[in-house]
This record gives sequence, C-alpha cells and structure tokens, in this order.
Amino acid sequence: MDETGDAGGAPLVVLDGGLATELEARGHDLSGSLWSARMLADAPDEIVAAHEAFFRAGATVAITASYQASVPGFAAHGLPESETRRLLRRSVELARQAAERVGGGRVAASVGPYGAYLADGSEYRGRYGLTARELTAFHRPRMETLAEARPDLIALETVPDVDEAAALLAALDAVDVPAWLSYTVAGGRTRAGQPLEEAFAVAAGDDRVVGVGVNCCAPDEVVHAVEVARAITGKPAVAYPNSGHGWDATARQWTGRATFSPAQVSEWIRAGAQFVGGCCRVCPAEIAEIAKIVQEFGTSPDRGD
Repeated sequence: MDETGDAGGAPLVVLDGGLATELEARGHDLSGSLWSARMLADAPDEIVAAHEAFFRAGATVAITASYQASVPGFAAHGLPESETRRLLRRSVELARQAAERVGGGRVAASVGPYGAYLADGSEYRGRYGLTARELTAFHRPRMETLAEARPDLIALETVPDVDEAAALLAALDAVDVPAWLSYTVAGGRTRAGQPLEEAFAVAAGDDRVVGVGVNCCAPDEVVHAVEVARAITGKPAVAYPNSGHGWDATARQWTGRATFSPAQVSEWIRAGAQFVGGCCRVCPAEIAEIAKIVQEFGTSPDRGD
C-alpha cells in the first residue's frame, strides 16, 4: 500500500470482511451492546482465529475488533478505564498475532462512530446532538490508546456525517498513525443527508489521510462514491460495503437479502478504488473471490487510476 496518498501505480489492497460475521459463524452470540468487542475479554483466541481466516482467504489488512469499544461502553459493563485501555491495545495485538501466523499482513485499528457506542443503530443516522468538541473528546482517548499498540493504520469507519468526520480528524491530531476515512452512505449521500462532495472535502489536503471512501453501505452505492472521493480528494479510494442486508436496530438483526457479489469489485477498481473488501455479512469465502479479482487486476492495465 502506498501510504503517501498517491494512487497512481500503487498496488491494490485487499481488506478483510465482517469480523462479527465470522465470529457468529464460529458459534458466538454477539447480541449485546458491546458486539464483537466483548470477545476481546471473553475469547481473544477466537478473534485471532477469525482474523486468520480472512488473512488465509487473501486479505492483506485486518481491521481490529475495536469498532464498538470505548471507555464509557465498557464502563457500563463494569470495567474500569485501565482495563478498557488494555483491551483496546489487545485488539491490535490479536490482529498482529493472526498476521504473524500467516507470514505477514497489516493491521488497521478500527475507530467506529459515536453511534456504535450507543448500540441503537444511530451510526446509520448521525447527528447525535453533540458538539464537535464533545465528539472529539469521545474519540481521542481510544485513538491514543490504539496508537500505543502501533497499528499500521487507523480505520475511521462507518462515519454517518460530516460533523463526526471533522471531529475524528481533529482527534487524529493526537496520534502519529496514518488513517483512512470511510462513510456509510445511502442514496448517494451521507446517512445524515449531506452531499458526498462535502463529506470527502474534509479530508482533501490532509496528508494523514491515506484513503477515503465508503463502508457498511449497500454495494450499489460504491461506484458513485468512489468516483466522487477520487475527484474531490485525489486520494486512493476505499470500498468495503456490507452484504446489502439492512440492519434493524430494534430487533438487532439483519433484514432483506444480500446484493453483494465479488464480481462487482472489478467495477469499483475501474472507478478508482485501491482498498477493496467487505463489511458486515461478508465472509472469508467472498474475500477469497475478491483476492482473485485483485490478483487479476495486478497484471492488467485496465484500472481507473
């Protein structure tokens, strides 16, 4: 991966898929408010195994189990701040262990939105009623703690609105780790309804941000978003949508049908995506198919750079 932000001629990067999906497939109940973050304390070896499954499928970057992890979130379950910080660092260490088992791979520390801590589906709405300063104060401590474990990247992911993106970038000032910024979108706009041009503009010219794009959105949102991201920022584009199912926050279950097909990845790459993978409900088998497509593009000049 070219961490200078220059997409021209840089290699394609295969991200992993739905970590929680793989943990559920391995028989774990993730129905609580901590989601897969609970496994950092309860079954760390299973997290390593899930990361390893994606690496062996062809992923070259693992995204850590810290998406839903935060000091107030763990505090609600009785954990002191010191233990929360230890578990945040552990999320990076576990992904690194999986990478070592397969002979190498990179680790992206997941920093999910404030709505993930609320565990009520509000990461798909945004606009929580908090000030930018309050959002930055929420994100900065866990970002600093994750950085202590020396991840290769920070994944600022599933961001629902421009306000939170700006707060996350402000929190990024506290660490010396490159990051990507990816929104969750619907109807060609952020989940809060803002134009994608406005959304991606917050990262334009920010050298700390090595990629911009979308994740945990419907697959058919990707091409347009990637094209806008590239046009506005000139940075490598990031694309890892979910399976196409919808999330029912009240019932805490996925609804609808899958619309994700690894064959779509060719379109994302031609549109300018450099980092490609899957999010919720995307399993190692599908990442293996994506890896094959990426390998084919590695020998083909037919890309959207």
